Amino acid sequence: MKYVIAIIQPDRLDDVLERLTQKEIHLVTVSNVMGRGRQKGIAEVYRSHKEAGSLLRKVKLEIAVNDAYVQPTIEAITAGARTGQIGDGKIFILDLKECIRLRTGETDGAAIG
Repeated sequence: MKYVIAIIQPDRLDDVLERLTQKEIHLVTVSNVMGRGRQKGIAEVYRSHKEAGSLLRKVKLEIAVNDAYVQPTIEAITAGARTGQIGDGKIFILDLKECIRLRTGETDGAAIG
């Protein structure tokens, strides 16, 4: 089991979610976050508004997957989020030690689905 965390541009979210759905990856948590990377918070235009300051708007996706779904998850996020511009984002992959479905008590891979 792996825990995939992706930080992407907000305007790429719909495309990423669509591509994840195409790969039959449906369990996703999405958060609006702020951060900076190599851009160091350089002002950028987002939905016709200039964003300034040291932190930029981003979207964070968190996805728990069984090992067979790690590569399809990476491919879907990459295909949906990549524009070739600075600030496209990052994907982090962490080992997931344990998972428990509260409703049924299922654990590990069965709890993820």
